[in-house]
Amino acid sequence: MAWSSLGANKLRSSLTISGITVGIFSVISVMTTISALQSSIETGLSFLGANIFQFAKYPGTIHVMGEERYKNRRNIDYQTYLKFVRLVGDRVQLVTPKVFDENVQAVFENRKTNPNLEVCGTNQGFIVSNNFAIDNGRNLTPNDVELARDVCVVGKAVLDRLFPEGGAVGKTIRLDGRSYEVVGTFAPKGEAFGANEDNQVIIPITRFFENYGSANRSLNIAVQAQNQLVYEKTMGYAIGAFRKARELKPEDSNDFEIYSNDSLAAAFHDIAGMVRIGAFVISTIALIAAGVGIMNIMLVSVTERTKEIGIRKSLGARQRDIRLQFLLEALFLSLMGAFSGIILGVAAGNGFAAYVKAQVVFPWGWSIAGVFVCSAIGLIFGMYPAHKAASLDPIEALRYE
Repeated sequence: MAWSSLGANKLRSSLTISGITVGIFSVISVMTTISALQSSIETGLSFLGANIFQFAKYPGTIHVMGEERYKNRRNIDYQTYLKFVRLVGDRVQLVTPKVFDENVQAVFENRKTNPNLEVCGTNQGFIVSNNFAIDNGRNLTPNDVELARDVCVVGKAVLDRLFPEGGAVGKTIRLDGRSYEVVGTFAPKGEAFGANEDNQVIIPITRFFENYGSANRSLNIAVQAQNQLVYEKTMGYAIGAFRKARELKPEDSNDFEIYSNDSLAAAFHDIAGMVRIGAFVISTIALIAAGVGIMNIMLVSVTERTKEIGIRKSLGARQRDIRLQFLLEALFLSLMGAFSGIILGVAAGNGFAAYVKAQVVFPWGWSIAGVFVCSAIGLIFGMYPAHKAASLDPIEALRYE
């Protein structure tokens, strides 16, 4: 009977359900997205190699280019890197400088890539500090850096576009009008969070500065500890050495950022937590508003069906029967909105996850919680209309209209 009553006013029921749907959609879509990103955090954020930490001018996970406190920092230049290398000596496994130039186009004969390549000036430690592997040919060498050779190692996307039949090693390509010999190719790495890591070309950092200039450029410096046991000790020593290379006084605060896979993951968790709280607050407000809407619709329904209630009571329906019918109507409205919101929210969240190449997930915990919350809202906001319907005097109800 409750189900049939809802079907008799399809438009009104649909509009009431939409309020619950919007509330649940907002929280489920956000939670699905966050869960999908967290499930891919090890593969997506672990772009640094094992036992690696990095010094940089800017934080690793937040876009702060417009914030003056970071923008006004001194750049980390090549001389600072050389000083740092001398200071740490053999206490670390490797030290890798990195400086980038974006939106570069590669050309080979009559073939061209899209102008979206990232050219990185670095040394032989790049593949270790960034989890790359050589597929064909060789890596950069210390001699390449020392002699500023015109050589490069290209990513899979560049290889497929310029050399679809293979055989890239030994060929000469042009980057921004300058010639480089391909000495190696990277194994495929794929995409993570919308960034294609196969669109990468590395050249010796000394050649990078000669071709692209060193003014207004800041290096990232990756450092690898000997092993996990001495990781924290190595990081502490390296921070002291880097401060000395930057000529900071003991009372000066660090004018650089230090981050690792763990710190990036922790930063992501903090951001995700704030997003969750925001989504929860917004959804709570939306659901309360939807609950008020359910109460309003049910009160209207009680008024419209006063005569029906009187007839049912005169035929022997008890107060609890009337109360149950109207509570079930409110519960059905809530649950239909909940399931609609969950389906749409999961679809939207996983759609975004698929776009950024994160793992597709189903947030069972949040979905189950959403069903329980919506059930509670239906019952709580349906309680007063149901009680009002059950309390009607059958004689007065029959005389209504």
